[in-house]
Amino acid sequence: MNIENLSCNKSFGGWNKQYSHHSQTLNCTMRFAIYLPPQASTGQKVPALYWLSGLTCTDENFMHKAGAQRIAAELGMAIIAPDTSPRGDEVADADGYDLGKGAGFYVNATQAPWNAHYQMYDYVLNELPALVESMFPVNDQRAIAGHSMGGHGALVLALRNPQRFASVSAFSPISNPVNCPWGKKALGAYLGKDTASWADYDASLLMHQASDFVPALVDQGEADDFLAEQLKPDTLGAAARHSGYPLQLNRHEGYDHSYYFIASFIEQHLRFHAAHLGLQP
Repeated sequence: MNIENLSCNKSFGGWNKQYSHHSQTLNCTMRFAIYLPPQASTGQKVPALYWLSGLTCTDENFMHKAGAQRIAAELGMAIIAPDTSPRGDEVADADGYDLGKGAGFYVNATQAPWNAHYQMYDYVLNELPALVESMFPVNDQRAIAGHSMGGHGALVLALRNPQRFASVSAFSPISNPVNCPWGKKALGAYLGKDTASWADYDASLLMHQASDFVPALVDQGEADDFLAEQLKPDTLGAAARHSGYPLQLNRHEGYDHSYYFIASFIEQHLRFHAAHLGLQP
């Protein structure tokens, strides 16, 4: 597979790189960022954390703002951050920030015109890991995490594919999209009016009925402007209690929806994943 290196920056003894490639799944050119810790330069294959970002973000936001590289370098963990949607002139878009480009919602769209490109679920689950593991010193031990829309995506991917991920975490996830404005708009557009199909992409509904468990960590700021209307962490917590799901749900007074919140607690998330990936603390 042909990939093009767009940037390369040394960071904490490792390398932060950005690449573009043609995605067969999404039928367009896609971009992703990868942090390779110093251990990867010795010929050792390292486990990876896949990070899914939120609405309006790209592959760059997490790498630039979260401050994750220092701990990833210590732990020997790669981080892969895909873009949040298909891109390009031929890709369908919509007015507003919460549908279309930058708002792929990590689903496989079934409705025109979105279904021609918006297959982010399959891209993150299959195509991107296959590319990364074939081109870089990264093994098939995977964890997944994300923020807001990306937190929704991470939880859904882990809940539906417990054999593929050692652990999952999220900051401020959209926990019950079938019952919030962001989710209703996106799922209605991408999946159509048959709301039964929406349940496949709702973390609270999936967790409520789960029987195979992936250890999960969720952090939520109590000063988040989107807390009550869009995020609904209480619904996720209730689902975990119903199924006995191993969810650690933390609430933090004063923290909002921003990357200041993520940067404050990203170390705990990386160490959580490291423990489940078998890395030394």
